[in-house]
Amino acid sequence: MTVHAPEVLPFSSERADGNSFRPLAEGVLDYAVYMLDPAGNVVSWNSAAERFKGYSAAEIVGSHFSCFYAEEDRRSGLPARALDLALREGRFENEGWRVRKDGTRFWAHVVMEPIRGPDGMLLGFAKVTRDLTRRRAAEEQLRRSQEETRLLVQSVTDYGIYMLDPEGNVATWNAGAQRIKGYTAEEIVGQHFSRFYTEEDRAAGEPQRALATAVQEGRFEKEGWRVRRDGTRFWASAVIDPVRGPDGALLGFAKVTRDITERRDAQLELERAREALFQSQKMEAIGQLTGGVAHDFNNLLTAVIGSLELVRKRLSPDEKNLLLIDNAMQAARRGATLTQRMLAFARRQELDPELASVAALVAGMTTLFDHTLGPAIVLDVDCPPSLAPVRVDVNQLEMALLNLVVNARDAMPRGGTIAISAAEVEAGPASPFPLPSGRYVRLSVRDQGHGMDAATLARATEPFFTTKGVGKGTGLGLSMVHGLAEQLGGRLQLESGPGAGTTASLWIPVAAGADVPTQRSPSAPAPEATSLHILAVDDDALILVNTAAMLEDLGHEVTTAYSGHEALSALARMKRVDLVVTDQAMPGMTGTELIAAIRRERPDLPILLATGYAELPNGEGTGIPRLNKPFLQAHLDQAIAELMRDRNRSS
Repeated sequence: MTVHAPEVLPFSSERADGNSFRPLAEGVLDYAVYMLDPAGNVVSWNSAAERFKGYSAAEIVGSHFSCFYAEEDRRSGLPARALDLALREGRFENEGWRVRKDGTRFWAHVVMEPIRGPDGMLLGFAKVTRDLTRRRAAEEQLRRSQEETRLLVQSVTDYGIYMLDPEGNVATWNAGAQRIKGYTAEEIVGQHFSRFYTEEDRAAGEPQRALATAVQEGRFEKEGWRVRRDGTRFWASAVIDPVRGPDGALLGFAKVTRDITERRDAQLELERAREALFQSQKMEAIGQLTGGVAHDFNNLLTAVIGSLELVRKRLSPDEKNLLLIDNAMQAARRGATLTQRMLAFARRQELDPELASVAALVAGMTTLFDHTLGPAIVLDVDCPPSLAPVRVDVNQLEMALLNLVVNARDAMPRGGTIAISAAEVEAGPASPFPLPSGRYVRLSVRDQGHGMDAATLARATEPFFTTKGVGKGTGLGLSMVHGLAEQLGGRLQLESGPGAGTTASLWIPVAAGADVPTQRSPSAPAPEATSLHILAVDDDALILVNTAAMLEDLGHEVTTAYSGHEALSALARMKRVDLVVTDQAMPGMTGTELIAAIRRERPDLPILLATGYAELPNGEGTGIPRLNKPFLQAHLDQAIAELMRDRNRSS
């Protein structure tokens, strides 16, 4: 079969009726409109073509249209292919670089269509060219901008930046999103963004609420837990903005996610530190107030107890008011115990530290525990004898342990097991609370009671705070243990939860440079009572009168002074003085300041410091014999006897 090429007739403007369209072509200014003959030579040329390409009609008519193509396009045969496509398909259209007369290039949009006569014969081609250089430059600029934006987004690794379609499916994915969430683009694109939420948030409809808020309010921003590909959680800051087209239609959402887990942890740690500081400052303020109240109360009790004791001695055994005196004395002693607990909390009680074995101390209290706890309580003791010794006030530690055991018993009204255990532990940076690094004996009391919630646990060591019924507790037990532990250089640790029982642990520093607890030596018998000339000093008249009365009742001769300066004046007048008994907290001159002034003149004069405080300013009072307030007459007599015995021994 032979294929014949279409018959090509010589082009003529008359046959194409070109003259009738010439005014139309000349009137078009934005398009180059011209005619080619069947071979591709230019046969007509409008003013726009001249403006675009730089050729006048006289210069270009008769030339082949391939002169408008770039050299590389001519070599590849693009002009011939354009004519062939126009013939075969009835139209040729494309965009590409074209060349002006001066050699510069412009981006052209070209349309070429064949022109045929009534009989189908090819007469030539109509060619329309438009200069789109500016538009292409703008498009190229936009493309470059979009590419730069894409590269920028892709290069960000601290933020997950990605697009969602209107339904919430992931449409794009950057390197930051992959780093934070663990998914590659191939794994996550097309998946719904709700998979980043926790199960509970999905069940609550959080993902849908986030998109709805973004649409309604123009933005959604929130922090919360999100889930990585491996199932681990991180604390995220998420922002969702709706993306709309020029007509306002919703195209999707732009989503930015940042992993702020470290920042959140740091913020929580800062808040915990602030809370701890606030709690410390609050407890310090309460301690100062409590210590001050206890000191004043001690002074009053000293007068009350001393006066009651002297009155009782002067009553006959059959005196009907003797029972009332005994009741008052019992109440005063309970008040003294209360003040001792308050001073323990304020860390102002007088301690008599000695080397002791915790195991031996607990073993020595088991009989007391058996009588205190009752048959419904089972006691489980685990205190190895090999524990390192500690330096403590044994009486105070026994009282603290008894308080913890009684609290454990009260937490189990239906009975249960109380476990007392001790172990040697090391404190350091990993300790549950700040403690100087070193070795400690941790003495713990654990119950199976109802436990405490977080709010109760936070206030458990505050003075006067109690969960027991009215009249069943002073609220000073744990605060006393807390204060004792702090004063020993350790800490009281409370662990509890609702229904999980409570464990109270005393962290006590191991005694430095000591191997075996020393044994208490028996007290030497008191020397025979002798009449002494004593100077009694106190700024409180109630205390001073009471102290003087107790001393006189013991057979001593007493001179009184209401201040340090008055005491120094009295000493200068007294012909004989065997002993000075002075208070510590006095205006103008404290007891330790008075003692220092006396010792400059009379270094060998025995002095007894009567005080309720354990802590004296700047370490003052070291080596000074002390008598704790409130005191009984027997305590006063014993303190004087020991002081005078020591003086006679050193003479």
